Amino acid sequence: MKEARVQVKIPVVPRSGMQEWGDNPAKHVEKDKPVSPPAPALVKERSLTVQSMKTSRSGIVPLPTEPDLAAGTKQRAAEQQLHTPVIELDAFQKVKKRRMRAFGRKRWGRNPGRWQPAAAASVLLVLALAIPVILVWPRAGGQVDSVPSPSDVSSAGGTRTKTPAPAVPATYPEPYVRVYLSAANTTMKLPLEDYVTGVVAAEMPAEFKLEALKAQAIAARTFIVRRLAANDTSGVPSGAADVTDTVSHQVFIPPDQVKAEWTRLGKAKEWEKLQQAVRESRDAVMTYEGRAITASFFSTSNGYTENAEDVWGSVVPYLKSVDSPWDKQLAPGFKETVTMKRSEILQKLNVDSVPASVQQGGSWMQVLSTTEGHRIKEIRIAGETFSGPEVRKLLGLRSSQFSWKVEGDEVEITTYGYGHGVGMSQWGANGMAQEGHTATEILKHYYTGISFGQASRMLASK
Repeated sequence: MKEARVQVKIPVVPRSGMQEWGDNPAKHVEKDKPVSPPAPALVKERSLTVQSMKTSRSGIVPLPTEPDLAAGTKQRAAEQQLHTPVIELDAFQKVKKRRMRAFGRKRWGRNPGRWQPAAAASVLLVLALAIPVILVWPRAGGQVDSVPSPSDVSSAGGTRTKTPAPAVPATYPEPYVRVYLSAANTTMKLPLEDYVTGVVAAEMPAEFKLEALKAQAIAARTFIVRRLAANDTSGVPSGAADVTDTVSHQVFIPPDQVKAEWTRLGKAKEWEKLQQAVRESRDAVMTYEGRAITASFFSTSNGYTENAEDVWGSVVPYLKSVDSPWDKQLAPGFKETVTMKRSEILQKLNVDSVPASVQQGGSWMQVLSTTEGHRIKEIRIAGETFSGPEVRKLLGLRSSQFSWKVEGDEVEITTYGYGHGVGMSQWGANGMAQEGHTATEILKHYYTGISFGQASRMLASK
């Protein structure tokens, strides 16, 4: 559908103070319209007006007559109707476009297409550089706020507390250990981790699970670190070493000897597993209140471990009785029976003979009390009272939990478990490892309320 064109006639009325059309008619007409010559009546009227103006200068002003006024009015109306310009809307739009093009040529020059893209790119570059500066520019008296990273913004759009990046642990020089080799009567100095390797090889069967070996490595490391931190050289001849290689401290075999012997026996895989256990537990020790603990351990439990006070007479908060049911199922030496003569027993206990009153009672051995770990706490033998650990040591028994049967002059004694019973049971640790427990879980089971620390850091100040 075509649009209807509308012509609008706009009369141009001269304002007061403007010159009449006769002064410069071409100046007041659109350039696109032809200029009409002034009417003869208008010329005549103007000549009369000029004459009247000349006459007025001499002081005589003739008044116009009524016919003249009527004729002039009619003539002006005709003239105004004749010379009223008409501007069409279409023509006005063309004029406007030409004026805009003329404005552009004056404003931008002859060929604006050359540098207008470059100017726009320059403006964008300036804005790209200026906006970040304005955003991060510090306000007066204020600080620049950090922009939260994507990990600091929750899915709901809010900002949550920043999670600090994990700190890289500081490294400290590896400590050295001086070991007194009792067989050679010499002292060996070696790095801490090599010493731990020699202890684990001597103290725990190589066939045990990896996590059990790792638990043993941490316990062995903790034991020596506690001595080093306290400058404890007790039990060492002349105090020239930190520890011996015997059961008085920890049994130790030099790593080179272990490697050579195990390789000869075809146990290369066990050697690799031993090294892996020490490597994966490297520098770790058990602590309690910031100090390395007394990491005691033993071979086999009777189903429970012991409180430290029931064996050594002093309370240790992390050496408490816990259950250990794995030993009975796994340990080949869980139950053992030995036979001794009554005279031998009395001699080892330093008792001369059995009193007659005891003989009349029918029993010269009687348990008085037991511990929380189900071992003998006190026992009366031939009228004398002894502690369970004391009898175990004097008679050379495997455990302080035992039962007996007398047949004539012979006594058949059956023990349950092997060792003093305080701390970690090695066979129990292997049983836990077989069930899938980690070294950390094993140690936290046998040592109550402990934490873990860094051995090299604890000894760095020494």
